[in-house]
Amino acid sequence: MRKNNLISVVVIIGLIFAASIWYGRNNGLLPVAAGDEAVLYDGLFNTILGIAFGFFLVVEGVLIYSIIKFRRRKGDDNDGPAIHENLSLEIVWTAIPTVIVMWVAIYSFDVYTAMQGTQDLGGMAHGGMHQTVAKADKSGMPMSKATLASSNSDDVLMAGTLPAGSDDVLAINVSAMQFAWIFNYTDEIATAELHVPVGKKIRLNMNAVDVLHAFWVPQLRIKQDVIPGRETYLEFTPRVVGEYPVVCAELCGSYHGGMRTTMVIDTPEDYATWLKEQQEIASNDPEAIVASRAASVTKMSEQEYLAGKVAQAGGDMHMMHMSH
Repeated sequence: MRKNNLISVVVIIGLIFAASIWYGRNNGLLPVAAGDEAVLYDGLFNTILGIAFGFFLVVEGVLIYSIIKFRRRKGDDNDGPAIHENLSLEIVWTAIPTVIVMWVAIYSFDVYTAMQGTQDLGGMAHGGMHQTVAKADKSGMPMSKATLASSNSDDVLMAGTLPAGSDDVLAINVSAMQFAWIFNYTDEIATAELHVPVGKKIRLNMNAVDVLHAFWVPQLRIKQDVIPGRETYLEFTPRVVGEYPVVCAELCGSYHGGMRTTMVIDTPEDYATWLKEQQEIASNDPEAIVASRAASVTKMSEQEYLAGKVAQAGGDMHMMHMSH
């Protein structure tokens, strides 16, 4: 009898283990992994989710078994047996979670370190790494196409320069402002759409012109604050060709929800073609700069902007007026 019970326990544990692994790998909760860093993140996420799912099955299984096995029988009005302690059980249910938590902590730190790339925390501030590139008008928008960062007391925009790096790293300067992203490449190229070649390590050198923003691409599993007066970096290696949203993940003003653009992961050939086209545009119109927020939007009042959003969503205009 005890042998049969042992076999049953082993089979149940094996089924729970198999179910946990399957669910961890097939949960479908994350979007496509478009970069190397996303693969690292997904491995950690799926592992933790698989462990949690296994514990869920164990706890719920024991609960359902106990409800059925030890339910009150008809005519049984006696109390259950008084069990004061079980040292072996207490050791087991303390040791197992401790080992799992420590292992997950080490694994998490390993993934975190790997996703940081070659970022130098000592180079996060602007000190000694500036060059003047453009002047700003009173609205804070750039007057010429250049790398934007922070401004000093003379309203001169400064560009943070990257430390000398490997030829294998493509450096792109990113400027965040209400409510647009501007990506600055070499040869005076500035666009509102981020283009990167597949398979090449990308380093974003990021600054905010006005308020705190956050650069987030869900498909890359990366997010980084973009801070006024302070230089921040982000590194990733894209792997899947396609178009992915770039979202501001920090509340930055009235039109925060509209501060979105697109990251395009191109093949090396398509990227070279796009870069050549942008160089031609820049040479023909050196003062042009493309912002992700249309001029018509910048002139809207909050009521007009929100009205358009509600109309797009198929909402009720009356409800919007009632809320004000």
